[in-house]
Amino acid sequence: MNIGLIAHDSKKALMQNFCIAYRGILSKHSLYATGTTGRLIEEVTNLKVHKYLAGPLGGKQQLGAQIAQNDIDALIFLREPSNPKPHDPDLNDVIRMCDTYNIPLATNLATAEIIILAIDRGDLDWREMYR
Repeated sequence: MNIGLIAHDSKKALMQNFCIAYRGILSKHSLYATGTTGRLIEEVTNLKVHKYLAGPLGGKQQLGAQIAQNDIDALIFLREPSNPKPHDPDLNDVIRMCDTYNIPLATNLATAEIIILAIDRGDLDWREMYR
């Protein structure tokens, strides 16, 4: 499965810890992330992550294009809802595309854990047929 990973600055350490905790599951899949998030994940997990540009520099749009091509099977986007950024409209577009293309989306740690465990159990294998 192709798993997208995005984290706001205040959630990057949480994303790193999430990836450490679920390294065994994540290592079985292809990972895609915006630039800084991907680099930070690689540093602490030694997982191979395809890194796009940094989010504000176009990485969100690159990941969005992959979603639009139905080439992402799940997206984990740990965001900071109480501190909006000027580039948040781009992220709202990514969320809207997940809804449009039926891509499972987690925007918090609890949902991220549900999605990653579902991937491990095979609950999202229908995505392979959907593509």
